[in-house]
Amino acid sequence: MAKVTAHLSFFVILLPLLSGGTLMMVNGQKTWCTVKPSTDQAVLLSNINYACSQVDCQVIQKGYPCFYPDSLINHASIAMNLYYQANGRNVWNCNFGGSGLVSLTDPSNSLFQLSSNEFDISLSCI
Repeated sequence: MAKVTAHLSFFVILLPLLSGGTLMMVNGQKTWCTVKPSTDQAVLLSNINYACSQVDCQVIQKGYPCFYPDSLINHASIAMNLYYQANGRNVWNCNFGGSGLVSLTDPSNSLFQLSSNEFDISLSCI
């Protein structure tokens, strides 16, 4: 009986992915897309260029509310999340070649630091 329950649970979790539907949490919890801290700068720039070619990224331009901190990792996270949110919050809309990370915790309530301590990433604009 335990094996049947385990297989059924796995199927219920996998079903939204196989059916092409949006991955939804049981309690309707919102998700966000952020960049993996280990992502190199060339990939960050590529992610920004791609996401901003698909959605309006004006908020990360100088003079707009999400420009600061002015760093590629901050701008990439915001652009990637804008794209992710605009395209239905599907897991595959946060892949970005393996550099995206779906978060169940609201990143605007956190301050992240890279291990290199080069950047403080404020995601209050996500």
